[in-house]
Amino acid sequence: MSTLRHILQLKGNDVWSISPNATVFEALRLMDDKDVGALLVMEADHLVGMISERDYARKVILQGKASKDTLVGEIMTSKVITIHPDQTVQECMGLMNDRRIRHVPVVDDNEHVLGVVSIGDVLKDIIYVQKSRIKEMETRLTGSGPAS
Repeated sequence: MSTLRHILQLKGNDVWSISPNATVFEALRLMDDKDVGALLVMEADHLVGMISERDYARKVILQGKASKDTLVGEIMTSKVITIHPDQTVQECMGLMNDRRIRHVPVVDDNEHVLGVVSIGDVLKDIIYVQKSRIKEMETRLTGSGPAS
């Protein structure tokens, strides 16, 4: 069973973050540059929030605010849900589904951010595992693999 630590090893530990004092426009530009849908909001090495495209749509655009005049700290999600690197992909999927979130910071016992896992990362792993199981079953059924 895959863990989030394994996913981070495969995808890398890049963590894209922004200050709560930056403008929403700067956050959007960084998301575009890095091709991500969310950023961690950090003060020094401390996770204080997250900002996503969804936050922008709901808390800036729909509120009639301007992204160049609004600070990240004003619209970020401050109660960030995190997950431990040794938790399974299935646990992460359940958490994301239950909380209706698309990005989860992976945080160790010392509250150090190790990376971020997206719903796409989780689905990619689940699909890979399912394809591997199907291939293994086909091999066993057709007898083209080693006998067990």
